[in-house]
Amino acid sequence: MKPWSLFFVLLMVLLALAACGNNNEPLPTPIPAAVTAVTATAVPDQPTAAPTTGPATLPPPPTLAPVVTSTPLAEATAVPADEAVTLLTAEDFGDNRNPLTGELVADPADLNRRPLVVKIPNSPPSYVRPQSGLNDADIVYEHLSEGSVTRLSAIFYGNMPEKIGPIRSARLIDLELPAMYDAALVYSGSSVGVSQRLFSSDFSSRILRSNTEGYYRTDEPQKPTEATLYVHPEGLYNELEKRGLNTPPNFNQVMAFSTEAPAGGQPATNLKIDYIWEEVEWRYNAEDGRYYRYGDGEPILDGNTGEQVSTANVVIITPYHVQDPEICEQANDAGQCVALSVQIQLWGSGSGGIVLRDGQQFPVTWHREGRYDLLTFTDPDGNPFPLKIGNTWVQLVPTWRGYEGAVVLTP
Repeated sequence: MKPWSLFFVLLMVLLALAACGNNNEPLPTPIPAAVTAVTATAVPDQPTAAPTTGPATLPPPPTLAPVVTSTPLAEATAVPADEAVTLLTAEDFGDNRNPLTGELVADPADLNRRPLVVKIPNSPPSYVRPQSGLNDADIVYEHLSEGSVTRLSAIFYGNMPEKIGPIRSARLIDLELPAMYDAALVYSGSSVGVSQRLFSSDFSSRILRSNTEGYYRTDEPQKPTEATLYVHPEGLYNELEKRGLNTPPNFNQVMAFSTEAPAGGQPATNLKIDYIWEEVEWRYNAEDGRYYRYGDGEPILDGNTGEQVSTANVVIITPYHVQDPEICEQANDAGQCVALSVQIQLWGSGSGGIVLRDGQQFPVTWHREGRYDLLTFTDPDGNPFPLKIGNTWVQLVPTWRGYEGAVVLTP
């Protein structure tokens, strides 16, 4: 063989060997799918896992720290403090404030309905309490019924609870309240003498006795029947609509209200009135600026909500109380009258009144000069005295037969 031929053969052998070596190089290990799903969220430190056998995986890419932006928070908007409000004229109330409380109403249409004067018993406590609806009343009058037992006349106008009761019989004071508040009278019955006067009154068409729509009895066999009568205000208004009498009230007077207490008050955070059969008490709570009601030391509750009865204002006045010899409210088995009807002369004016508001007491004179006038108050200088905006309880206290000194006020 020629030399150049031998060289050519050797060169070809070397090239073949090189090609075989490249075919034996291992392929790269593929990245597991789980690694491709790694996110850029920092993970809390975890214990180091024990090494496992199997194909090696590529480490995840380094996690970048999140970018922190320095966007400033919006400045807090200051909540404006309630502006001082004083309501002295009809124009001050506008069309969205309740004339009996000074409160703003959610729906001004609610002020286009007729007020209700509702008779609610206060005795015996074990049967009639807790009474339903007391915290929704705009104004509540507590008065003697006969003897030393008291009864409530509650005026509902701005707020209407689902139910009110129990409902009991009317008294002579109910000849005055429906006229004052241009209201319908809601009650279960009355003595013959009181009934004759009610149905001879100027509001007789607005009497809603227990035979009208809205009344119902609860199923409480443990209570006497007279303590189971309640009423749905919705039914009462249906009845007034049928009669064409559900019209806005015409108030001849304006009650004064203010958010700020007048000057010159004296501390009075506790009031006790000894009505002989029960000691009524009002205790002031400085946290919410309201007085809370107790009877013989026990909290008085609203049966609709279970909340304690409270009020923004407590008014104590002592109008003349006169027994009417023509009307007997209670007779004994022999037919002898043992309790005459009490006429509370809530007309004209009277000094010596007291208003409690904001933990203070203020001397006032009460006024009701005309039959259709609201009960209003003046200070010692003869200026209108403003009640605190909110509801009011009026305590009518006699000055006869053991009631002298019945009112005790303490700081």
